[in-house]
Amino acid sequence: MNILTRDELKHDKLDYTKKIKGGAVFIHPTDTIYGIGCTALKSASVKKLREIKQQFDRPLSVIVPSKDWIRQNCDSPNKIEMRRWMKKLPGPYTLILKLKNKEAVCPETNLNGGTIGIRIPNHWISKVAEALDIPIVTTSANISGKDYMTNLDDLEKPIAGKVDFMIYEGEKEGHASTIINLSGTEPEVRER
Repeated sequence: MNILTRDELKHDKLDYTKKIKGGAVFIHPTDTIYGIGCTALKSASVKKLREIKQQFDRPLSVIVPSKDWIRQNCDSPNKIEMRRWMKKLPGPYTLILKLKNKEAVCPETNLNGGTIGIRIPNHWISKVAEALDIPIVTTSANISGKDYMTNLDDLEKPIAGKVDFMIYEGEKEGHASTIINLSGTEPEVRER
């Protein structure tokens, strides 16, 4: 596995941009913890990510390119709360919204197509999604049910051996993002 710093990614931007758009599965930092991601538009990539993570039954979250992307592709029965929470982005939140445009992500990203987790981290990784103008799957870089990754020592060998590359920026002192479920009439807030 190739481990990059942010500076190395900047210097080799075009190559890694092509790799991400082409379907690479990679580990990346966020404003909270390390995530494992890939383009949310390629079924084969999302299937590979699910195999690596051993998570087959839940929708995945995506880092979206913009708030406009959210407005174009997602909805909530409670528009006031949706707007209120969107104002808090970027930030350490995952907004669960109804996916109104089923073509916005491949079916393997959100499985049954009803809802999707939306992130815009307060972190430079959001600029990658913005520059590529695609949603990037993001889920904690761990095997489902195990501790999430906050530093290189936490990276599980089965994951390390299967990802295409990793962007590493040192230890993270955060925790998983707060989940705000806006798919119903009242918001449900769940701290992790």
